[in-house]
Amino acid sequence: MERLSDTAVQAFTRLRRDIHQHPELAFNERRTAALVAAQLGAWGYAVTTGLGGTGVVGQLQRGTSQRRIGLRADMDALPIAEATGAAWASCTHGVMHACGHDGHIAMLLAAAQHLATQGDFDGTLNLIFQPAEEGGGGALKMMEDGLFERFPCDAIFAMHNMPGMPQGQLVFRSGPTMASSDYATVTLHGQGGHGAMPHKATDVVVAAASLIMALQTVVSRHVDPMQPAVVTVGAVHAGEANNVIPAEARLEISVRALDPQVRRSMEQRIRELVQFQAQSHGVRAELDWRPGYAVLVNDAQQTARALAVAQKHFPAQQINPQGPMLTGSEDFAFMLERVPGSYLFIGNGADGELGACMVHNPAYDFNDLNIAPGATYWIALVQDLLSPTP
Repeated sequence: MERLSDTAVQAFTRLRRDIHQHPELAFNERRTAALVAAQLGAWGYAVTTGLGGTGVVGQLQRGTSQRRIGLRADMDALPIAEATGAAWASCTHGVMHACGHDGHIAMLLAAAQHLATQGDFDGTLNLIFQPAEEGGGGALKMMEDGLFERFPCDAIFAMHNMPGMPQGQLVFRSGPTMASSDYATVTLHGQGGHGAMPHKATDVVVAAASLIMALQTVVSRHVDPMQPAVVTVGAVHAGEANNVIPAEARLEISVRALDPQVRRSMEQRIRELVQFQAQSHGVRAELDWRPGYAVLVNDAQQTARALAVAQKHFPAQQINPQGPMLTGSEDFAFMLERVPGSYLFIGNGADGELGACMVHNPAYDFNDLNIAPGATYWIALVQDLLSPTP
Protein backbone atom coordinates (compact mmCIF):
# COMPACT_ATOMS: atom_id res chain seq x y z
CA MET A 1 0.00 0.00 0.00
CA GLU A 2 1.37 3.40 -0.99
CA ARG A 3 1.63 5.77 1.94
CA LEU A 4 2.22 9.49 2.23
CA SER A 5 5.70 10.47 3.29
CA ASP A 6 6.19 12.12 6.67
CA THR A 7 7.11 15.30 4.82
CA ALA A 8 3.83 15.25 2.90
CA VAL A 9 1.81 14.59 6.06
CA GLN A 10 3.46 17.53 7.79
CA ALA A 11 2.88 19.80 4.78
CA PHE A 12 -0.82 18.95 4.53
CA THR A 13 -1.25 19.25 8.28
CA ARG A 14 0.03 22.83 7.98
CA LEU A 15 -2.31 23.41 5.04
CA ARG A 16 -5.28 22.04 6.99
CA ARG A 17 -4.54 24.32 9.90
CA ASP A 18 -4.16 27.30 7.60
CA ILE A 19 -7.61 26.61 6.14
CA HIS A 20 -8.94 26.17 9.68
CA GLN A 21 -7.62 29.61 10.62
CA HIS A 22 -9.42 31.20 7.67
CA PRO A 23 -12.93 29.69 7.62
CA GLU A 24 -15.50 30.87 5.10
CA LEU A 25 -19.26 30.41 5.13
CA ALA A 26 -21.38 28.87 2.37
CA PHE A 27 -20.85 30.36 -1.10
CA ASN A 28 -18.13 32.66 0.28
CA GLU A 29 -15.26 30.14 0.12
CA ARG A 30 -13.18 32.42 -2.10
CA ARG A 31 -9.84 32.15 -0.32
CA THR A 32 -10.28 28.41 0.13
CA ALA A 33 -11.27 27.88 -3.50
CA ALA A 34 -8.33 29.94 -4.71
CA LEU A 35 -5.94 27.91 -2.54
CA VAL A 36 -7.38 24.63 -3.86
CA ALA A 37 -7.25 25.80 -7.47
CA ALA A 38 -3.65 26.99 -7.14
CA GLN A 39 -2.49 23.69 -5.65
CA LEU A 40 -4.24 21.58 -8.27
CA GLY A 41 -2.93 23.75 -11.10
CA ALA A 42 0.62 23.48 -9.81
CA TRP A 43 0.36 19.68 -9.92
CA GLY A 44 -0.86 19.58 -13.51
CA TYR A 45 -4.61 19.25 -13.08
CA ALA A 46 -6.92 20.99 -15.53
CA VAL A 47 -8.72 23.36 -13.16
CA THR A 48 -12.22 24.76 -13.51
CA THR A 49 -13.50 27.32 -11.02
CA GLY A 50 -16.83 29.00 -10.33
CA LEU A 51 -19.13 25.96 -10.49
CA GLY A 52 -21.99 26.53 -8.08
CA GLY A 53 -20.47 29.90 -7.22
CA THR A 54 -17.17 28.97 -5.60
CA GLY A 55 -16.81 25.28 -6.50
CA VAL A 56 -13.60 23.91 -8.00
CA VAL A 57 -13.00 20.85 -10.17
CA GLY A 58 -9.57 19.46 -10.91
CA GLN A 59 -9.34 16.91 -13.70
CA LEU A 60 -6.42 14.59 -14.38
CA GLN A 61 -6.39 12.20 -17.34
CA ARG A 62 -4.00 9.29 -17.79
CA GLY A 63 -3.78 6.62 -20.46
CA THR A 64 -6.53 5.79 -22.92
CA SER A 65 -9.28 4.27 -20.76
CA GLN A 66 -12.74 5.82 -20.90
CA ARG A 67 -13.36 5.06 -17.21
CA ARG A 68 -14.12 8.10 -15.05
CA ILE A 69 -14.52 8.53 -11.30
CA GLY A 70 -15.14 11.51 -9.07
CA LEU A 71 -14.01 12.27 -5.51
CA ARG A 72 -15.71 15.08 -3.60
CA ALA A 73 -14.73 17.22 -0.60
CA ASP A 74 -16.76 20.04 0.95
CA MET A 75 -15.25 23.45 1.76
CA ASP A 76 -17.59 25.61 3.86
CA ALA A 77 -17.45 26.46 7.55
CA LEU A 78 -20.19 27.16 10.11
CA PRO A 79 -21.43 30.30 11.94
CA ILE A 80 -20.08 29.13 15.31
CA ALA A 81 -17.63 30.90 17.64
CA GLU A 82 -14.63 28.60 18.16
CA ALA A 83 -13.67 27.47 21.65
CA THR A 84 -10.88 24.97 20.97
CA GLY A 85 -8.02 27.13 22.22
CA ALA A 86 -5.86 25.68 19.45
CA ALA A 87 -2.92 27.66 18.10
CA TRP A 88 -4.57 27.41 14.68
CA ALA A 89 -8.01 28.53 15.88
CA SER A 90 -10.22 30.62 13.61
CA CYS A 91 -9.14 34.19 12.97
CA THR A 92 -12.71 35.12 12.03
CA HIS A 93 -14.93 35.68 15.03
CA GLY A 94 -18.15 33.72 14.92
CA VAL A 95 -17.05 31.45 12.06
CA MET A 96 -15.20 28.15 12.40
CA HIS A 97 -14.58 24.81 10.71
CA ALA A 98 -16.77 22.90 13.16
CA CYS A 99 -17.46 19.96 10.86
CA GLY A 100 -14.00 19.06 9.56
CA HIS A 101 -14.35 20.28 6.00
CA ASP A 102 -10.85 21.71 6.34
CA GLY A 103 -9.65 18.16 6.96
CA HIS A 104 -11.65 16.78 4.05
CA ILE A 105 -9.92 19.30 1.77
CA ALA A 106 -6.49 18.40 3.15
CA MET A 107 -7.02 14.64 2.70
CA LEU A 108 -8.17 15.03 -0.89
CA LEU A 109 -5.41 17.50 -1.79
CA ALA A 110 -2.79 15.19 -0.28
CA ALA A 111 -4.12 12.37 -2.46
CA ALA A 112 -4.27 14.71 -5.45
CA GLN A 113 -0.59 15.58 -5.19
CA HIS A 114 0.47 11.96 -4.85
CA LEU A 115 -1.70 10.84 -7.77
CA ALA A 116 -0.35 13.64 -9.96
CA THR A 117 3.30 12.95 -9.20
CA GLN A 118 3.40 9.20 -8.54
CA GLY A 119 -0.02 7.80 -9.38
CA ASP A 120 -0.44 4.81 -11.66
CA PHE A 121 -3.91 4.74 -13.22
CA ASP A 122 -5.65 4.66 -16.57
CA GLY A 123 -8.69 6.90 -16.96
CA THR A 124 -10.07 10.25 -15.83
CA LEU A 125 -10.04 11.51 -12.26
CA ASN A 126 -12.39 14.37 -11.33
CA LEU A 127 -11.71 16.01 -7.97
CA ILE A 128 -14.75 18.03 -6.86
CA PHE A 129 -14.37 20.68 -4.17
CA GLN A 130 -17.89 21.72 -3.29
CA PRO A 131 -19.18 24.88 -1.60
CA ALA A 132 -22.09 25.21 0.78
CA GLU A 133 -22.70 21.73 2.12
CA GLU A 134 -23.94 23.15 5.42
CA GLY A 135 -27.54 23.75 4.40
CA GLY A 136 -26.79 25.73 1.25
CA GLY A 137 -27.22 22.88 -1.20
CA GLY A 138 -23.92 23.50 -2.95
CA ALA A 139 -24.10 20.07 -4.59
CA LEU A 140 -27.31 21.07 -6.36
CA LYS A 141 -25.78 24.38 -7.42
CA MET A 142 -22.76 22.66 -8.95
CA MET A 143 -25.03 20.24 -10.80
CA GLU A 144 -27.18 23.11 -12.04
CA ASP A 145 -23.98 24.55 -13.49
CA GLY A 146 -23.44 21.33 -15.46
CA LEU A 147 -21.06 19.46 -13.14
CA PHE A 148 -21.75 16.00 -14.50
CA GLU A 149 -22.32 17.12 -18.07
CA ARG A 150 -18.91 18.81 -18.11
CA PHE A 151 -17.17 16.22 -15.93
CA PRO A 152 -18.96 12.89 -16.46
CA CYS A 153 -18.36 10.25 -13.80
CA ASP A 154 -19.12 6.54 -13.84
CA ALA A 155 -18.96 6.53 -10.05
CA ILE A 156 -18.52 9.14 -7.33
CA PHE A 157 -17.28 8.95 -3.74
CA ALA A 158 -16.99 11.18 -0.68
CA MET A 159 -15.62 10.80 2.85
CA HIS A 160 -16.61 12.51 6.12
CA ASN A 161 -14.90 12.37 9.48
CA MET A 162 -17.03 11.08 12.35
CA PRO A 163 -16.37 11.66 16.07
CA GLY A 164 -17.34 8.74 18.29
CA MET A 165 -15.72 6.25 15.89
CA PRO A 166 -12.10 5.11 16.43
CA GLN A 167 -9.58 7.39 14.78
CA GLY A 168 -8.72 6.24 11.28
CA GLN A 169 -11.40 3.55 11.10
CA LEU A 170 -13.02 3.38 7.66
CA VAL A 171 -16.77 2.89 7.93
CA PHE A 172 -18.90 1.79 4.98
CA ARG A 173 -22.62 1.25 4.57
CA SER A 174 -24.67 0.00 1.64
CA GLY A 175 -28.15 1.42 1.12
CA PRO A 176 -29.80 4.27 3.09
CA THR A 177 -27.07 5.88 5.17
CA MET A 178 -28.03 9.46 6.10
CA ALA A 179 -31.41 11.04 6.61
CA SER A 180 -33.43 13.46 4.59
CA SER A 181 -33.91 16.85 6.25
CA ASP A 182 -37.05 18.94 5.85
CA TYR A 183 -38.04 22.06 7.76
CA ALA A 184 -41.38 23.61 8.60
CA THR A 185 -42.58 26.82 10.18
CA VAL A 186 -46.07 26.74 11.70
CA THR A 187 -47.68 30.08 12.50
CA LEU A 188 -50.84 30.02 14.61
CA HIS A 189 -53.17 33.01 14.47
CA GLY A 190 -55.74 33.62 17.18
CA GLN A 191 -57.38 36.46 19.07
CA GLY A 192 -55.26 37.97 21.79
CA GLY A 193 -56.62 39.10 25.10
CA HIS A 194 -56.13 39.65 28.80
CA GLY A 195 -54.75 36.73 30.74
CA ALA A 196 -57.46 37.21 33.37
CA MET A 197 -60.23 36.75 30.77
CA PRO A 198 -59.17 33.79 28.58
CA HIS A 199 -62.78 33.12 27.51
CA LYS A 200 -62.65 36.31 25.44
CA ALA A 201 -59.56 35.16 23.48
CA THR A 202 -58.53 32.21 21.32
CA ASP A 203 -55.32 31.06 22.92
CA VAL A 204 -52.53 30.24 20.45
CA VAL A 205 -50.21 29.22 23.30
CA VAL A 206 -52.48 26.38 24.34
CA ALA A 207 -52.94 25.44 20.67
CA ALA A 208 -49.16 25.42 20.18
CA ALA A 209 -48.66 23.24 23.26
CA SER A 210 -51.28 20.78 22.03
CA LEU A 211 -49.71 20.68 18.58
CA ILE A 212 -46.25 20.06 20.02
CA MET A 213 -47.57 17.05 21.94
CA ALA A 214 -49.49 15.77 18.92
CA LEU A 215 -46.36 15.96 16.78
CA GLN A 216 -44.71 13.46 19.12
CA THR A 217 -47.12 10.82 17.78
CA VAL A 218 -45.91 11.19 14.19
CA VAL A 219 -42.93 8.90 14.79
CA SER A 220 -44.27 6.87 17.74
CA ARG A 221 -47.66 6.05 16.22
CA HIS A 222 -47.49 6.76 12.49
CA VAL A 223 -44.06 5.44 11.39
CA ASP A 224 -43.06 1.76 11.31
CA PRO A 225 -40.95 1.26 14.48
CA MET A 226 -38.31 -0.42 12.31
CA GLN A 227 -37.86 2.80 10.30
CA PRO A 228 -35.67 5.57 11.81
CA ALA A 229 -37.36 8.98 11.82
CA VAL A 230 -37.20 12.21 13.81
CA VAL A 231 -39.57 15.12 14.41
CA THR A 232 -38.09 17.93 16.50
CA VAL A 233 -39.75 21.18 17.53
CA GLY A 234 -36.64 23.27 17.98
CA ALA A 235 -38.13 26.70 18.64
CA VAL A 236 -41.38 28.15 19.98
CA HIS A 237 -42.10 31.88 19.93
CA ALA A 238 -45.21 33.36 21.53
CA GLY A 239 -46.00 36.31 23.75
CA GLU A 240 -43.95 38.58 25.98
CA ALA A 241 -45.93 39.03 29.20
CA ASN A 242 -47.45 36.66 31.75
CA ASN A 243 -50.84 38.36 31.75
CA VAL A 244 -51.31 38.77 27.99
CA ILE A 245 -52.63 36.08 25.68
CA PRO A 246 -50.78 36.66 22.39
CA ALA A 247 -52.46 36.68 19.01
CA GLU A 248 -49.73 34.68 17.29
CA ALA A 249 -47.39 31.77 17.99
CA ARG A 250 -44.67 30.29 15.79
CA LEU A 251 -43.08 26.84 15.83
CA GLU A 252 -39.92 25.76 13.99
CA ILE A 253 -39.83 22.06 13.15
CA SER A 254 -37.14 19.69 11.81
CA VAL A 255 -38.19 16.42 10.15
CA ARG A 256 -35.83 13.58 9.21
CA ALA A 257 -36.26 10.14 7.68
CA LEU A 258 -34.12 7.41 6.13
CA ASP A 259 -36.72 6.19 3.65
CA PRO A 260 -38.26 8.34 0.90
CA GLN A 261 -41.75 6.91 1.45
CA VAL A 262 -41.55 7.54 5.19
CA ARG A 263 -40.43 11.07 4.39
CA ARG A 264 -43.52 11.68 2.24
CA SER A 265 -45.83 10.04 4.76
CA MET A 266 -44.50 12.17 7.62
CA GLU A 267 -45.06 15.35 5.68
CA GLN A 268 -48.67 14.39 4.98
CA ARG A 269 -49.32 13.52 8.63
CA ILE A 270 -47.76 16.73 9.93
CA ARG A 271 -49.85 18.79 7.54
CA GLU A 272 -52.98 17.06 8.81
CA LEU A 273 -52.09 17.50 12.47
CA VAL A 274 -51.35 21.19 12.05
CA GLN A 275 -54.75 21.90 10.53
CA PHE A 276 -56.78 19.61 12.81
CA GLN A 277 -55.10 20.84 15.99
CA ALA A 278 -55.62 24.45 14.97
CA GLN A 279 -59.30 23.83 14.23
CA SER A 280 -59.84 22.07 17.55
CA HIS A 281 -58.60 25.16 19.39
CA GLY A 282 -60.39 27.70 17.22
CA VAL A 283 -57.25 29.23 15.73
CA ARG A 284 -55.91 29.48 12.18
CA ALA A 285 -52.69 27.79 11.05
CA GLU A 286 -50.23 28.60 8.29
CA LEU A 287 -47.61 25.99 7.35
CA ASP A 288 -44.44 26.82 5.44
CA TRP A 289 -42.89 23.48 4.41
CA ARG A 290 -39.30 23.67 3.10
CA PRO A 291 -37.85 20.49 1.56
CA GLY A 292 -34.19 20.05 2.41
CA TYR A 293 -31.66 17.34 1.59
CA ALA A 294 -32.70 13.96 0.21
CA VAL A 295 -32.07 10.59 1.84
CA LEU A 296 -28.46 9.61 1.13
CA VAL A 297 -28.51 6.13 -0.42
CA ASN A 298 -25.21 4.39 -1.14
CA ASP A 299 -25.19 2.27 -4.28
CA ALA A 300 -24.68 -1.40 -3.37
CA GLN A 301 -22.24 -2.19 -6.18
CA GLN A 302 -20.09 0.91 -5.73
CA THR A 303 -20.06 0.48 -1.96
CA ALA A 304 -18.88 -3.10 -2.41
CA ARG A 305 -16.07 -1.87 -4.67
CA ALA A 306 -15.10 0.85 -2.18
CA LEU A 307 -15.10 -1.67 0.67
CA ALA A 308 -13.00 -4.14 -1.33
CA VAL A 309 -10.34 -1.45 -1.77
CA ALA A 310 -10.18 -0.91 1.99
CA GLN A 311 -10.03 -4.66 2.67
CA LYS A 312 -7.15 -5.00 0.24
CA HIS A 313 -5.03 -2.18 1.63
CA PHE A 314 -5.98 -1.77 5.32
CA PRO A 315 -6.00 -4.19 8.28
CA ALA A 316 -9.37 -5.74 9.12
CA GLN A 317 -9.55 -4.04 12.52
CA GLN A 318 -9.48 -0.65 10.77
CA ILE A 319 -12.60 -1.42 8.70
CA ASN A 320 -16.30 -1.46 9.56
CA PRO A 321 -18.04 -3.00 6.53
CA GLN A 322 -21.59 -1.99 7.49
CA GLY A 323 -21.78 0.92 9.87
CA PRO A 324 -24.94 2.41 11.38
CA MET A 325 -27.44 4.68 9.70
CA LEU A 326 -27.16 8.29 10.83
CA THR A 327 -29.92 10.88 11.15
CA GLY A 328 -27.65 13.73 10.09
CA SER A 329 -28.06 15.00 6.53
CA GLU A 330 -25.69 15.54 3.62
CA ASP A 331 -26.21 17.09 0.20
CA PHE A 332 -23.92 14.53 -1.42
CA ALA A 333 -27.25 12.66 -1.51
CA PHE A 334 -28.20 14.72 -4.57
CA MET A 335 -25.03 13.68 -6.40
CA LEU A 336 -25.79 10.05 -5.60
CA GLU A 337 -29.22 10.47 -7.18
CA ARG A 338 -27.43 11.33 -10.45
CA VAL A 339 -24.35 9.09 -10.31
CA PRO A 340 -23.92 5.76 -8.49
CA GLY A 341 -21.40 5.94 -5.71
CA SER A 342 -20.73 5.71 -2.01
CA TYR A 343 -20.25 7.96 1.01
CA LEU A 344 -17.98 6.62 3.73
CA PHE A 345 -16.79 7.78 7.13
CA ILE A 346 -13.39 7.96 8.76
CA GLY A 347 -13.39 7.86 12.55
CA ASN A 348 -12.22 11.11 14.16
CA GLY A 349 -11.74 9.54 17.60
CA ALA A 350 -13.75 7.27 19.90
CA ASP A 351 -15.39 8.58 23.06
CA GLY A 352 -12.75 9.68 25.55
CA GLU A 353 -10.08 10.04 22.85
CA LEU A 354 -8.67 12.98 20.95
CA GLY A 355 -11.15 13.94 18.25
CA ALA A 356 -14.24 12.60 20.02
CA CYS A 357 -15.95 15.99 20.36
CA MET A 358 -19.01 15.96 18.10
CA VAL A 359 -19.20 18.11 14.98
CA HIS A 360 -21.07 21.44 15.04
CA ASN A 361 -19.64 22.05 18.51
CA PRO A 362 -17.44 25.07 19.43
CA ALA A 363 -14.83 22.67 20.89
CA TYR A 364 -14.63 20.39 17.82
CA ASP A 365 -11.47 20.05 15.72
CA PHE A 366 -10.52 17.72 12.89
CA ASN A 367 -8.05 15.05 13.92
CA ASP A 368 -4.89 15.61 11.87
CA LEU A 369 -3.92 11.96 12.35
CA ASN A 370 -6.58 11.23 9.71
CA ILE A 371 -4.79 13.06 6.90
CA ALA A 372 -2.49 10.10 6.20
CA PRO A 373 -5.06 7.25 6.23
CA GLY A 374 -7.70 9.38 4.50
CA ALA A 375 -5.38 10.36 1.66
CA THR A 376 -3.99 6.82 1.45
CA TYR A 377 -7.49 5.44 0.99
CA TRP A 378 -8.27 7.93 -1.81
CA ILE A 379 -5.02 7.00 -3.56
CA ALA A 380 -5.78 3.28 -3.30
CA LEU A 381 -9.36 3.77 -4.50
CA VAL A 382 -8.30 5.67 -7.63
CA GLN A 383 -5.50 3.28 -8.53
CA ASP A 384 -7.61 0.18 -7.94
CA LEU A 385 -10.75 1.38 -9.75
CA LEU A 386 -8.74 2.88 -12.59
CA SER A 387 -6.11 0.18 -12.66
CA PRO A 388 -4.16 0.04 -15.95
CA THR A 389 -4.99 -3.70 -16.03
CA PRO A 390 -8.60 -3.96 -14.80
